[in-house]
Amino acid sequence: MKEFQIETAQNVAISQNAAPVLDRMLGYIIDSCVIFFYGFAAFLLLIALDLDMRDAWAIYLLVSLPAFLYYVLLETFWDGLTVGKYVLKTRVVKLDGSKPGFANYFVRWILRVVDVVLTSGALAVVIILIKGNGQRLGDIAAGTTVISEKRKININDTILKELPIDYKPKYPQVTLFSDSEMQTIKNVYDQALKKKQHNVINKLYERLIAVMKLEPIEQPIDFINTVIKDYNYYTQNT
Repeated sequence: MKEFQIETAQNVAISQNAAPVLDRMLGYIIDSCVIFFYGFAAFLLLIALDLDMRDAWAIYLLVSLPAFLYYVLLETFWDGLTVGKYVLKTRVVKLDGSKPGFANYFVRWILRVVDVVLTSGALAVVIILIKGNGQRLGDIAAGTTVISEKRKININDTILKELPIDYKPKYPQVTLFSDSEMQTIKNVYDQALKKKQHNVINKLYERLIAVMKLEPIEQPIDFINTVIKDYNYYTQNT
């Protein structure tokens, strides 16, 4: 599972996990099965209705239209998901991490004919492996990618932090934050430390002091670490 980085509108770097090629292939197989069974069921229904051949053909084309538009319809109305993507926990997003629009989904659907249908998926696999950020030809043209939403959670991924028994908090203003906000702060902080992204730490530091309305004497790294500890202190002792 390759990791790539995106920049949000607030210039904060966030890492995303590109969906593994195997997951995308399995998702494609699941989606193909859904389309096949839908088409087969429509065919059996028309046989049961015993219609005139010309009428049956026209009705079959109409009934099978959702199968033809399967990917663009589901991704548009299901927030980047199809049945296969839902099962494999993958999703279509824009490169900046935001939700794609209909035009993005439509472009990647049109180009599916080139890199998936005509080449049996071989071209898509090659481009995905070369690009390394989950993009096939349709994604490159649409400005999208497919990410994995699977996460392995351990204690380091939570806001929990072990504190000394005699720990004394410095910033009661941390209670302004919710658990989800503090989790985001910790995630961004941990990743920035790991990758030595000092610009991200400084932006996070500036945002925190603006929200908390204070002027800390600590350096950005130490301050953010103290904020996380203080939040743990106040939430664990209430």
